[in-house]
Amino acid sequence: MVSFVALIVHNVGVKKVRLVLTTLAVAIGVLAVVALGVVTHSLENSALAVLQTGKADFTVAQRGVSDIINSSIEASQLPRVAQAPGVRQAVGVLIGTTKLDANNPQFIEIGIDPANLKQFGVTVVQGQAFAADASNELMLGWRAAENLGAHVGDGVKLDSTTYRVVGIFSTGQAFGDAGAMLPLRAFQTYQRQPNQYTLLFVQLAPGADLARVRAAIERDNPQLVTIRAVSDFGRADRSFSLIQAADRGSTILAIVIGAIVVMSAMSMSFVERLREFGVLSAIGWPRSRVLLMIFGEALAVGLLGAALGSLLSYLAVLVIQNLPSLTGILEPEYTSAVFGRGLYTAAAMTILGALYPALRAAAIAPLEALRHE
Repeated sequence: MVSFVALIVHNVGVKKVRLVLTTLAVAIGVLAVVALGVVTHSLENSALAVLQTGKADFTVAQRGVSDIINSSIEASQLPRVAQAPGVRQAVGVLIGTTKLDANNPQFIEIGIDPANLKQFGVTVVQGQAFAADASNELMLGWRAAENLGAHVGDGVKLDSTTYRVVGIFSTGQAFGDAGAMLPLRAFQTYQRQPNQYTLLFVQLAPGADLARVRAAIERDNPQLVTIRAVSDFGRADRSFSLIQAADRGSTILAIVIGAIVVMSAMSMSFVERLREFGVLSAIGWPRSRVLLMIFGEALAVGLLGAALGSLLSYLAVLVIQNLPSLTGILEPEYTSAVFGRGLYTAAAMTILGALYPALRAAAIAPLEALRHE
């Protein structure tokens, strides 16, 4: 006697071409959801890494910029933030990126006053800090030094300027340790941003209320926004908000398109199997069992599509990761949550797509079905 599960497997495999095409449609939807989810999660981690470079309770940026690196804060605003009630200290830094080589197309540069290195959480592990008025000195993060094979005393060329490495530093944060630090004034001149910062890193006084301090700074400085976690990042970075919206939209779009494809395939199957449903009803199958069989067939297709889509998404992210503009920035992290979203996306596609054909199959009268040719 054929078991119920074996019957579902048999029914799924009867029309092989239709199975392949339907599975492929589900897989493409899962591919879009998983790949974009992995990319978004990776960019979130990169964004959080920028915020965690400085040893701070929260970060201050310009409100509504297209990219957090494009944030521009006037130097006159630093003392206003530093003197806000509940703030122990604030450190301003200027951040830029440059193409160092093919392996480092977005090499991070941080301009900072050497007097603020300790407050910023920087430890000089080799050599010494650069002088505040130096124009051709820099420090390399220990990861950057390893990647470049550079040592104290070596020369490193950034754009058209050659700098002497006077020290190797560690921040305890991978993003900062993979870049370089330069004297603030010289870097502001080089970047043509005199008296400007990209971000302010704020430390609270003991016992200060975080929410109250953040609210006070934003109230007194309407053009600035405080950021503590990834969930706050979209308040400063519009492009990040768009990426998150695209991530959510891709899931909805994939479910809708996938459901339509599955519904079309299963509706064709319903017409072809009318007599089968009539026989099953005539021999005593309840409507619930017919529904369960059709939903089981749909979920089987969904599982196949989810597996194929996950594999394709891994390959897609591998290609995206190696794009020159994203080398060193996109570090994919394949979490269970991302693949879980791909799985429930596939399940939603197939269940919604099978709903109408399943209800029709369960509701058809045995005599009507048996008369069908």
